[in-house]
Amino acid sequence: MMIAYIERFIHENDTESRQGDDLSNICQSLDLQGTIDYVATGIAAKDFGGLYSFNPLAIIRPAGADDIAMAVKAACRSPNLTVAARGNGHSINGQAMAEGGLVIDMRATGENHFKIVTMNGEMFADVSGGALWEDVLKRCVNLAPRSWTDYLGLTVGGTLSNAGVSGQAFRYGPQSSNVTELDVVTGKGDILTCSETENSELFFGALGGLGQFGIITRARVKLQSTPDMVRWIRVVYSEFEDFTHDAEWLVNRPDGVSFDYVEGFVFVNSDDPVNGWCTVPLDPSQRFDQTAIPPTAGYVLYCLEVALHYQNSDHRSAVDMVVNSLLGRLRFAKDLKFQVDVAYVEFLLRLKRVEEHARANGTWDSPHPWLNMFISKRDIADFDRMVFKKLLKEGVGGPMLVYPLLRSNVVVYQVG
Repeated sequence: MMIAYIERFIHENDTESRQGDDLSNICQSLDLQGTIDYVATGIAAKDFGGLYSFNPLAIIRPAGADDIAMAVKAACRSPNLTVAARGNGHSINGQAMAEGGLVIDMRATGENHFKIVTMNGEMFADVSGGALWEDVLKRCVNLAPRSWTDYLGLTVGGTLSNAGVSGQAFRYGPQSSNVTELDVVTGKGDILTCSETENSELFFGALGGLGQFGIITRARVKLQSTPDMVRWIRVVYSEFEDFTHDAEWLVNRPDGVSFDYVEGFVFVNSDDPVNGWCTVPLDPSQRFDQTAIPPTAGYVLYCLEVALHYQNSDHRSAVDMVVNSLLGRLRFAKDLKFQVDVAYVEFLLRLKRVEEHARANGTWDSPHPWLNMFISKRDIADFDRMVFKKLLKEGVGGPMLVYPLLRSNVVVYQVG
């Protein structure tokens, strides 16, 4: 989910001979409304993964889709110039870099589109591909997209070009399933509008296409009314079988009565400050009581994280009744439950505090060799036995997410 959205457009003759490109000719060919920066290019030479570093020739800060199309066309005309679009720099393997080429700073277009649209009784937001999801949230007053990522400091085009998965995906699908229309700059530099019925191959290729089919410059995103509050809960398991059983039960409820958010993670059964018990409580006043851990527990434990939306006008007793009814069916360690009530926006921006803390202590800019994968229900127990319980029993210096998603009526697990 942290992967940026556009791989480099690579041409057959993309070799070290790119140094022979005539810089002045490139400048003359790019008659942009935006700007070109040939000096302060360092920011585009690295990404969140911190694994690779490639210096671009220049950073383009486009005024709009026309500038982006012009840059891509210039790359097409050159036998050895590459171009890549960069959102908020959350790639992990250099996808948003262009060594000796042009990096398009999509954040420059973040304010280009924002409009609430009503069609057939449904509400949508037309937003820029370079807009951050957290800014979309703030601008959609009393409305919000249905599906999110855990961290909202990502661009719209970035997550749509991957999938955009979080704890709401079991109900609404990933973010890429909640879009009805796109504007895309293709690899040839054409600007096309696409949907399920118009340029449909491009539409379905761009959504989840890892940027290989073009650069998303506008998206029409489904909206819904927002709740006021969220009951946010974490419960702890010692047995993986119980953890997965309960997660699957919650996302497969035939009557639809379940939590609005279901996710989970694995943590180390120790006082390790990064990987251990202290990662579970939701509030500084809460304490993880390790004496409540079942004596049969192994090296790792499991946390199921759930949330229920409600309105300020709802009676707390009614909220309690729904929560208790659902939790009463689960097999977690009863004395290891953590619960808070927070505003809906605060819940969605919960990782903003994590980011602020990481920036303050310097860990935000450290390497993040993260990996995300989907694993079938059939294989997830083997994965736990071989990977979590053996290879990663001491943690990875960061989060180990594992939570259920529905592929039709088949459960798969996102692991990251």
